[in-house]
Amino acid sequence: MASKYESFLLLLALITLFTLRPSLAADPDTLSDFIAPPNTTVDGEFFTYTGLRSFIGATPPNFTVYKATMAQLPALNGQSVSYAALFYPPGSVNPTHTHPRASELLFLLVGCLEVGFVDTTNHLFTQTLQQGDIFVFPKGLVHYQYNPDGQNPAIALSAFGSASAGTVSIPTAVFNTSIDDPILAASFKTDVATIRQLKYGLSH
Repeated sequence: MASKYESFLLLLALITLFTLRPSLAADPDTLSDFIAPPNTTVDGEFFTYTGLRSFIGATPPNFTVYKATMAQLPALNGQSVSYAALFYPPGSVNPTHTHPRASELLFLLVGCLEVGFVDTTNHLFTQTLQQGDIFVFPKGLVHYQYNPDGQNPAIALSAFGSASAGTVSIPTAVFNTSIDDPILAASFKTDVATIRQLKYGLSH
């Protein structure tokens, strides 16, 4: 018969397990080799995505992300991986954002980038990347990338540990939603007029 001490340890272990489960959550494991939507022909085409062909040689005027997630390639469902190609024109920025469901591994192919993320203690980690460097952005943390070169673009590839990493743009989520101006003004310790100027700047 278990002692009170052993019973307490067992209870503590169970509480810890169920407390940690949400933080350990990831894409669900599959019970088959892959998951195909109903009435789908499964052949080589099903596992192929050609949407990034437009990325090759492209020089868009603004920062642009070319995604390959479960939304674009349903074969990624259950595979816990997705991809993005990123083009940074001279002096452009990928604004502060988070990926709530995945960490990000960025590989810089061309140019240079200044990157950074903020942890849950509000500590900022920064690095200047050169061509060929890799940088990891931990899951769910606010981060950014900036091309400081005023003459040349930067190109990067990012891999995510989820078929649907999700993206929450901090400027958009804060200023381009329906949060009342007085609430934002109080949150940022400023006035409503300043908040409205920020909103106007983001929408134009």
